[in-house]
Amino acid sequence: MRYQHYSVEDYNIRYLVPIKSEVEGLSTAHVKPRPMSEPADGNGQAGLPNLRTIADYQFGSGAGNALFPPTESLTIKRTTSGRPQQVHAETGRLVSFGIDGRFTLGLEGGRRLHDALEHPAYRVVVDDESEPFVRDEKNVFAKFVLEAGDEIRPGDEVLIVHERGELIAVGTAQLSADAIEDFDTGVAVAVREGAPAE
Repeated sequence: MRYQHYSVEDYNIRYLVPIKSEVEGLSTAHVKPRPMSEPADGNGQAGLPNLRTIADYQFGSGAGNALFPPTESLTIKRTTSGRPQQVHAETGRLVSFGIDGRFTLGLEGGRRLHDALEHPAYRVVVDDESEPFVRDEKNVFAKFVLEAGDEIRPGDEVLIVHERGELIAVGTAQLSADAIEDFDTGVAVAVREGAPAE
C-alpha cells in the first residue's frame, strides 16, 4: 500500500480553505452587539427592576428604590457577556455587582442607603479616635466600634458611621455584629471607600 504525502499547502487547500469559505459566508445579521455601557431609565429598561429586587433582598425593603430611584437617569456598565458590573449616577458610583450576586457599595450608594435605612441597620458606629483613619480608608478594628446593626454578618456590605450620625465610609464586614461587640482585637470592617472630611 502506498501512502500519499501532502505538503502543508496541499493540506490547507484541501481542508482549511473550504471551512474558511463556509465561515466567511455565514450571516451575522442575527447577532446583536451588546453595549458595555448603557443608560437605564425609569421605564424598566436595562434590568433596573431586577437590580432593585436584589437590593431589597440584600439590604431590606425599600433599599432598591433608594439606590435606584425610578425617576433618576442611571447608567449600567456591563461585562462583555452582558452581566451588570456597575451602576452609576451623575454623582458617582452607586454599586458594583459581585460575582456572588450581591452588591458592593460605592460611597454614593452608601449615602443613599444611609438616608433610607433606619438606624442602626447595616451600620457600624465608630468614635472620634478612629474617624480620620476610616476616612483615609484604613480598616475598622473591633475595639473602636461603639455599635453595630444586629443583622450584620461576615461578608455584608456596611455603612461606617461616626457616633454623631455622619456617614464616613463604606466597606465589608469581616465579623458578625455579636463578634464585633465581643472582640477587643481584629478587623471588624474592611473599608473600601472613605468620605473625605468636609
